[in-house]
Amino acid sequence: MYLDVLDMKRFYEQPLGQLVRTIVGDAVHTQWPNLSGMRVLSLGFPQPYIDPYIGQAERLLAAMPAPQGVMQWPLGAPNQALLVDECSLPLPDACIDRALLVHTLDLSNDSIAVLRETWRVLVPGGRILVVVPNRRSLWSQLETTPFGYGRPFSKGQLSAFLRETRFRPTAATSALHVPPLRSRVLLRSASGLERIGRQLWPAFAGVLVVEAEKQIYQTIPKGARKAAHILRPVFVSDSSPTGTAGTSRHTPQAPLTRPERD
Repeated sequence: MYLDVLDMKRFYEQPLGQLVRTIVGDAVHTQWPNLSGMRVLSLGFPQPYIDPYIGQAERLLAAMPAPQGVMQWPLGAPNQALLVDECSLPLPDACIDRALLVHTLDLSNDSIAVLRETWRVLVPGGRILVVVPNRRSLWSQLETTPFGYGRPFSKGQLSAFLRETRFRPTAATSALHVPPLRSRVLLRSASGLERIGRQLWPAFAGVLVVEAEKQIYQTIPKGARKAAHILRPVFVSDSSPTGTAGTSRHTPQAPLTRPERD
């Protein structure tokens, strides 16, 4: 269930939303510090995290799902936002170098279809960066933030989803180790609490940030080699049909000779 685009906008304008923008944005930009010359697709509600890439990427699209709604982005510049069906993007195959998914997989009714469609528009070797709420966190339990709606993920579940849709996870981190409280004291000390939480309770971070690479060739599943038939050369006599009883299939028979006439 997608939240309304205006609700998203209001959250990120509040002090807690600005804190989320800073902490999660740092995690995103640490994974992708430079996207110069790349074609970048952001899907969901990515505006708080893609501003640093304006003027850096060759092309930067902010695609927003139809149930959520769309708003102009960036402000004061030519619009680069578009309203889309997240399971049927209006883009040709293999045209995107990087894809950032925020507030997408957790809110979509068909996460697998979203990943498959993202796979389609990525170039071979293209990369995806996914931000989802952590199932173990307090952030996923409270509906005071957008991360409290939809489906949270564990790291194992997200990795399984990515592999099922032919992505290979390449890096993983987490963010939002501070509790989702609106206390002014907490907000002022958030940077210190984030560092402490990263050391003391990393498993309970608010969001997971996972990068994966598009795979073109599917690997052979483990155990499949045991079921494969191994073909071996078989030597049979020219004079007897294959499989005749009493004839060795691996030892060549002596050629037949004609009897001499008197």
